[in-house]
Amino acid sequence: MIREMICISCPMGCHLTVDDSDKNDIKVSGNTCPRGRIYGINEVTAPKRMVTSSVEVTGSDAKRVSVKTSEPVPKEQIFECLDVIRTITAAAPVRIGDVLYKNVCGSGADIVATRNADKI
Repeated sequence: MIREMICISCPMGCHLTVDDSDKNDIKVSGNTCPRGRIYGINEVTAPKRMVTSSVEVTGSDAKRVSVKTSEPVPKEQIFECLDVIRTITAAAPVRIGDVLYKNVCGSGADIVATRNADKI
């Protein structure tokens, strides 16, 4: 099957053509950098995405703090990860990069804070 997609690995936004007719020899064209080839192959074989959300914070003027996964998670686990994130409550102080939940859904990715929340 031939698929058209836009690479999101860098700001160039290359228009990729990915031919996965032969699963042992996936062909990618249209990429300007090597990351585009990797992105195209991964997108048709095992797509992953970063997950972003927010969690409740106690003991701070900030009621919520933004979070993200430390690395992309398999696309089929996104909603499961969001369900876990909804259960997290962080106690202030929270600092950017703090791990609020380890190995979410067995994906190997941690949930990390992307905003500070000072203690009141």
